Amino acid sequence: MSKKNEMQEKAPTKWQRIWFSQLIGQKNKSHKIAYVAVLTALTVAVNMFEIKFAQTQFSLTILACALTGIIIGPALGFVVGFLGDLVGFLYQSGGYMYAPWIGIAMGMAAFIAGFIMGAIDTRGIVGMYCKLGIVCALIFLVCTVGINTTGFWLMYAKGTPYNTYLFTRLIAQGQIVNSFVNYVLLFILVPVVNKIKPFKIRIS
Repeated sequence: MSKKNEMQEKAPTKWQRIWFSQLIGQKNKSHKIAYVAVLTALTVAVNMFEIKFAQTQFSLTILACALTGIIIGPALGFVVGFLGDLVGFLYQSGGYMYAPWIGIAMGMAAFIAGFIMGAIDTRGIVGMYCKLGIVCALIFLVCTVGINTTGFWLMYAKGTPYNTYLFTRLIAQGQIVNSFVNYVLLFILVPVVNKIKPFKIRIS
């Protein structure tokens, strides 16, 4: 066996497995770019399917970003999440001003999911679900509350007490329900993804 083949078959390091999933960790730059392009297009498509009622907005962007981070890892997952929001806005802004914190929150959702699932070693379905619980809690605290809610509050409702605005957005505007639906679907779909052998995804 040639030295080149030996290097190709060498198992990825722990560092590589943390930042890039097993699916793309050993791929060249062209393959990585292709994965980013395809998943960005899918994320944009998901962004297009939103249900709006008054000030309540439901979407599956949390699910899409979290799965992206798990599939390709946190580094490129963040890129896909951010680009998915940016390209979706450029395609259909709806007359609204661009809110960069939304893209950052989407990117961080992918980053958190990819990092936790890749960095923490567990065994079995119980360990996988424990990691998913951590992922959901962090996405809610960091992305939904810390980035998105704070960003909207600073831009549009700074005169309102933050706790009041947080309650309004999460409860009255239904964001806590939207988050819960995305998390339930994540718990359902991740075990399915984990069984797709061609993906070679290591999440347990």
